[in-house]
This record gives sequence, C-alpha cells and structure tokens, in this order.
Amino acid sequence: MKIIFISILSAFAASFLLLLILLPLLKRLKAGQYILGYVKEHKSKGGTPTMGGLAFITAIILVGACVLGFKNGQVNLTFAITAGFTIVGFLDDFLKIYRKENEGLKPYQKILFQLAIASVAAAYCWVNGLTKVYIPFAGGKQFDISWGIIPLVIFIFLATVNCVNLTDGLDGLAGGTSLGYILILGIMLYMAQSEYSVLCFIAVGAIAAFLVFNCNKAAIFMGDTGSLALGGFISCISVFSGNSLYIPIVGIMFVISGISVIVQVIYYKRTRKRVFLMAPIHHHFQMKGYTECKISYVYFALTTLVGIFCLIFV
Repeated sequence: MKIIFISILSAFAASFLLLLILLPLLKRLKAGQYILGYVKEHKSKGGTPTMGGLAFITAIILVGACVLGFKNGQVNLTFAITAGFTIVGFLDDFLKIYRKENEGLKPYQKILFQLAIASVAAAYCWVNGLTKVYIPFAGGKQFDISWGIIPLVIFIFLATVNCVNLTDGLDGLAGGTSLGYILILGIMLYMAQSEYSVLCFIAVGAIAAFLVFNCNKAAIFMGDTGSLALGGFISCISVFSGNSLYIPIVGIMFVISGISVIVQVIYYKRTRKRVFLMAPIHHHFQMKGYTECKISYVYFALTTLVGIFCLIFV
C-alpha cells in the first residue's frame, strides 16, 4: 500500500511540474487550439495551449520506469505503445497548429498508424499466451479465446483509442473519465495482487495533476497527444491484464461518445436530419444548457459508480 501512495504522489508532482514548464513554453510557441466555428460555446477557447498530454504521459512513463523498472515485459510494452500513440497524436496536433486549421493527419493516416500499433499488441498477446479474458460478473472466471485474441485486441485498441479521443471535447471530460476508469481498474488489479496495479495508480496521480490545469476554464488542453495516448494506455492495461471485456462496461461513457457519433452520421446520411443537436453527445447536453463542469462530473461519477458495481463481483 505504501508504494501505491508514493507512486500517486510522485506522479502527481512530476506531472504538475512538467505542466508548469510546458504551459509557458506552449504559449511562447503559440501552440494554441484551433476551434471549429460552429461550436459557438467554445469561441472563447481559441488559442488555448494544447498538447498538454505530453506532460502527464511523460510523467507516467518516467515515474513508472523509476518505480517498476524494466523487468516486466507487459509494463515495457505499455510504455512503448503509449509513447507510440503519443507520437501519432503529437503529429496530428502539430499539423493543426502549423496549418492553422482543425484537420491534422488524414483519417486514413490515423487509422493506419493505430492499426500498426494495435497489431503489435495483438501479436504480443498471441505469442505470450495472453489469450484468456475475465468474464465480467462471473467471480473471476476466465475464458480462453485462443487465436481470437488477435482480432479482438485490434478491435479493442481501435475502438478505445478513438472513443477516448471523441470524449475529449469539454474541459476535464476525457481526463476525468479516464481517471475514473483507470482508478477502478487499478483497484481491481490490486485486489488480484498484480504489479500492474501500481502503473494504474501512477497514471491516476499524473492525470489528477493535469486536471488541475484542465478543469473549466481550462488553461491547457491535452490535445490528440493526450487523448490518443490515454486510449492506448487504457487498452494496454485492460488487454494485458485480461480485463478487456470490462472496457465497454466501466468505460461506458467512452462507448456512448463513440456510438452517438456513429448514430448521428448514419441517421443524417439517410434522412438529412439529426438525432442529437450535436455529436458527440456531450455537445448535445452542452447545447441543452448543461455546464461543462456538470457534464464532466456526471461522466466521472457514472464511470466510477459502474466501476464500483463491477468490483463487487470480482
């Protein structure tokens, strides 16, 4: 327990310090977020520094390396994959800033990069026999899906990374929801006496520090640099620990974000009408008059409450 508290505090301090250094640097470089014109509620956010994910992801990797070392192959691959998604997100953010528009990498380029990284994770699971998944609400029972782990892992990574990215639309939303998910999974792994739990709590500390700067009104955004990396990190700790089937349950708010966009696009193409005022659905709630703080809090609270319910049956 002592190592967990030390890990949380160390990660919080490292992330906070890195953000204090990064924030004025981004301002000097004019690395501000380009805001879409049709998001009227966000006009005042134009120019807010982005790529804040660099700070908390760096903190997670640095503190994780110091606390856990490089003895565990799953932890090492988690570092590498998270860093990989960070680089993809950074390229996307950089191109947006450079071009002064809201389009960075082309959608197909993002998918190809994501597919390549996800394939590495899938191959690792197959080669190392990580083919068993825990069945939610079954008291710790596992099911071996054999070679099916390959397409499952690829799907999980692509879906999770993009759903977390879609959830990153309001101050504190993606960070708070991710913190709730990772906290629950950390407790779950701690109960299973897994060393992997320490990495979860390190992430909790690092993200908590970022939220100090990202809560409404945000002084900095995580950008795709942070959201893609968080999606990759969540996928890693869930897949490598055998808890991938908990993603659509504990991560229900990520799923809702993704589904709301799919429903909106399909329905609009067929009828030229919209199901929601705006998608992802958190923008619909915002346009209904709910504050960013309230929406972000509800996302965090629901994630945590669903997670607690899952912990009862572990």
